[in-house]
Amino acid sequence: MTLTRTLATAGRVLRQLGHDPRSIALLLLMPSLLVGLFAWLLDEQEGAFEQLGGPILALFPFILMFIITSVTTLRERRSGTLERLMTTPLGKGDFIAGYALAFGLAAAVQAVITVGFAVVVCGLEVDGPIWQLGLVAVLDALLGTGLGLLASAFARTEFQAVQFMPVLVFPQILLGGLLMPRDRMPDPLHAVSDWLPLSYAIDAVNAVTRGDVGWELGGPLIVIGAVTLVALGLAALTLRRRTP
Repeated sequence: MTLTRTLATAGRVLRQLGHDPRSIALLLLMPSLLVGLFAWLLDEQEGAFEQLGGPILALFPFILMFIITSVTTLRERRSGTLERLMTTPLGKGDFIAGYALAFGLAAAVQAVITVGFAVVVCGLEVDGPIWQLGLVAVLDALLGTGLGLLASAFARTEFQAVQFMPVLVFPQILLGGLLMPRDRMPDPLHAVSDWLPLSYAIDAVNAVTRGDVGWELGGPLIVIGAVTLVALGLAALTLRRRTP
């Protein structure tokens, strides 16, 4: 794995993305539109958006990046592009790191737009620094990228990649603390939620919106980063050149 090959892969992915306006619109604008729809839906309920708006910022980047990266990587393998790339000195680690870097840059832009829209347009109140909210959103998107790349290794079609959502995404939405505070869950479900990375993402967002500092914010961010690195490492180990 070399920096030059990783950057070359990231550049290729960004150029491909630049030639696909629909994917750019989906990647950059759809989270803001969903946050706006959510704020409008809760407009008549006083305090509801202040309570749920933060966790929603952790949710949408995660889901969208999971879908986009899993489907895009699988398309590369099914089209034979990945097999041709693997005949060059490019390694699996270069490929995965390049993808993570490219979509990480896209996620950073996406986070700036989404957080700005939530705060400026939708009126989300944040007691902590706004940049910390953006940092959490970027890490959530990278988490979705890592799990999406990992899921693509076990799928044969784009449809199968999306089918991994009920396994890897939906349980995290249900048990992450969005629908119910985690400390009010039955003990077995609370124990399961402690093992789900999206739970820590929602904890981090809540810490920023409350203005917490120190371990209340740093602890969840470390967990999210560690899980993301593990997912990217496993994705590199399980990456297949082509679909049988």
